[in-house]
Amino acid sequence: MTFGQQMLFFFSAVGAFNGLLLGVYLLFVKKLKYIPDFFLGLILLTLSIRVGISVCIYFYPDLPRIIPHLGLAALFFTGPALYYYIRSSFLQEHFILKNCRRSFGILTLILGAVGLLYLFFPVTWDTYYGTFIYTVWTIFVFWSVYEYYTLSKKYAEKPNKFILPVLISNTIIFLAYQLIATGWVQIYCAGGSLVFSFVLYANFLILFNKKYRLSETKELNRYSNKKISDERADGFVSKLERLMNSEELYKNPNLKLNDLATRMNISSHQLSQLLNDNLEKSFSTYINEYRINEACEIIENGSYLKIEEIGYEVGFNSKSTFFSTFKKIKNTTPLLYRQSQMPSERELQSSNL
Repeated sequence: MTFGQQMLFFFSAVGAFNGLLLGVYLLFVKKLKYIPDFFLGLILLTLSIRVGISVCIYFYPDLPRIIPHLGLAALFFTGPALYYYIRSSFLQEHFILKNCRRSFGILTLILGAVGLLYLFFPVTWDTYYGTFIYTVWTIFVFWSVYEYYTLSKKYAEKPNKFILPVLISNTIIFLAYQLIATGWVQIYCAGGSLVFSFVLYANFLILFNKKYRLSETKELNRYSNKKISDERADGFVSKLERLMNSEELYKNPNLKLNDLATRMNISSHQLSQLLNDNLEKSFSTYINEYRINEACEIIENGSYLKIEEIGYEVGFNSKSTFFSTFKKIKNTTPLLYRQSQMPSERELQSSNL
């Protein structure tokens, strides 16, 4: 290879390699606490596979024919991943992952069925397979742009600042590959790989620049005093109550605001704002009310546990904290509350009669 070809190969391959590493990290290494990260990882993984194979085919054209088709197969899922990245970023806790799994299952079956056609119509399949892949990609890119437009109008405040850069980046890569595939732009196939590398590193500079982080912090502080809308607050409260009632998170004595916010897929700031502004309670008061109500139920059911054991059972890590919190919320002590639940002598005599 000439020096120019070596440089072309280097920049294309490095972009594909870094995109592949980041995609694998988001998909398999990073814990799945934020659903959009999964789809972003899938976008990077599929594009990196396609880019890497394009580079290999350009510099090593004698590779088996199946290799470029594998790259196209990976590209088949890029459009759906972009669409669901946008939806999950906006909808967050309202996003239904089950429906997404069903859609990807159907898409996989479609791709498998199209792949099997090669056994019966190899010449036709070679001619139209790429057209089929790029058509699906085109449909989902336009659908993603439309989805972003409709959801951004519905949600005035965007959940994160990455949605638009990711959408624009994918659109640029899509246009580059479409122009090359249709022959409207007469450049080598590796041109798409260079575009991917350029867009990838441009996003690193934009998204992780210190000035960007500072401006995002200022934006957050500007709206920190604004109350969460009633519609969103109702959704958050319902999810919070489900976590409390079904999973009994309040029984964890080491439960922190950050832990609960992570389970709800919202920021600690949003959870704190929800509790203070919409429920008019602090985090500790909200959790302790669940604990005390649970303690009262245990006492009312006639448990033979000691008072301090009941405190530990419902999530308190010390006897004194349990007693003082019980007194504050119920205006009595746990012992007096237990005695008030015991039947009086007159009631016992009446029951014996």
